[in-house]
Amino acid sequence: MKILYVASEALPYASTGGLADVLGSLPIAVKRSLGDEGDVRVVIPMYPSVKEKFFDQMKFECETTVRLSWRSQYCGIWSTVREGVTYYFIDNEYYFKRPALYGSFDDGERFAFFGKAVLELMSTMQFFPDILHANDWQTAPAVIYLKRKFGLAPGYENIRVLYTIHNIEYQGVYDFSILGDVFELAEWDRSIVEYNGAINLTKGALMCADRISTVSPRYASEIMTEYYSAGLHHVLHACSHKLSGIINGIDTEYYNCATDPEIAAVFTKDDLSGKVKDKMDLQAVCGFEPDPDVPLIVMISRLATHKGFDLIRHVIEEFLNRNHVQVALLGTGERDMEGFFADLGHRYPGKFCAKLEYNKALSKKFYAGADMFLMPSKSEPCGLAQMIASQYGTVPVVRETGGLFDTIHAYNQYTGEGNGFSFTNYNAHEMMHVLESAVALYNDKEKWNALVKNVMDVDFSWNASAEKYLQLYTGMREQ
Repeated sequence: MKILYVASEALPYASTGGLADVLGSLPIAVKRSLGDEGDVRVVIPMYPSVKEKFFDQMKFECETTVRLSWRSQYCGIWSTVREGVTYYFIDNEYYFKRPALYGSFDDGERFAFFGKAVLELMSTMQFFPDILHANDWQTAPAVIYLKRKFGLAPGYENIRVLYTIHNIEYQGVYDFSILGDVFELAEWDRSIVEYNGAINLTKGALMCADRISTVSPRYASEIMTEYYSAGLHHVLHACSHKLSGIINGIDTEYYNCATDPEIAAVFTKDDLSGKVKDKMDLQAVCGFEPDPDVPLIVMISRLATHKGFDLIRHVIEEFLNRNHVQVALLGTGERDMEGFFADLGHRYPGKFCAKLEYNKALSKKFYAGADMFLMPSKSEPCGLAQMIASQYGTVPVVRETGGLFDTIHAYNQYTGEGNGFSFTNYNAHEMMHVLESAVALYNDKEKWNALVKNVMDVDFSWNASAEKYLQLYTGMREQ
């Protein structure tokens, strides 16, 4: 089976979030499962960060010209191989030599070029995949161009498309005045991309794809509703026969408490003594009094309202005053959120610490050293942090939404079953009461240690998810 993954980012080459984690792990897991029967490749843009860190590992494949409307643009194709998977990089400094991956005024044009270049790459490299697996709105043009422009050309006619929604909030919406000039689409393509009077690239990809997936079963059902769909529920209902949800996995070799070189001490579920040392290390990092018996709660997240930080703001001082706890936060985000939590750290120096930075190495210390991990999202397509926390024996406390609902099952005090704590309603005091239940259980060491073992027993590797994707690919190829 030949599979080409298309994305705007992939670890370890370029990353802004969970999408890169998926593209850094899923293709390798699929290749491992297929073995010699699989030819798995990935294509992303050549960003400055890629050139800076990995250019000496790359092979120059070829140089070509990509036409986009009236433009003729240089396109260099470079490649490297990682764990049996070939990674291609589309080089064009005009479009991709930017200080950030996204957020430029011409993002629509940039990723229209990328989509066209992906399809040209197939012909140039003589690699026509059985499955084109596109991810999020930045790859929507590739899906649309395949079905509307290339679909009947030799080599392209049998390609099946899976389009994965990682976060439906981001859709690629543009004014119709640039339909032809930027996106090289004709008037007869208007109905494919038109939604609410504008070009909606995600809508176009949903209409053109053979199958649609999203990153958890719960999120697949949630986005059928107006509340979660960011306006696309009508389109999703029309495409519901194509939609399924497959939970993401994580790289359990990178996030491995038994071998991780970035934490103070390694440990296993059968010997948690190292985790006590990690806790003391994190307490030192945060300026807390070293105390193995005080519950240490952490949050690692982008500071945004939809991540539940409005709930936390509402009750955090009440929670700190009512409970003997230590709370630490790692992340950056909305300016008012950063200001609030920085001030809170100054006012509660022994109980609250805010590390307002993006620091992957430090995040490992947070995951390993904490007792509990708070993730009260308003919406969460999949979520990786709760899985990572589990790998380090840190008990998740989550809201029951999206992938959080699918991965974390509430602790049952009567049976001892479950792998975390959860609350249903988006309510600050409901969150606080559940968190206090976790704090109360922490003081019963026998029950708490049994829960920690439950948490660490769950397999969050890509193995099961990769098999589900392979079943989906196989069914698409047989259509």
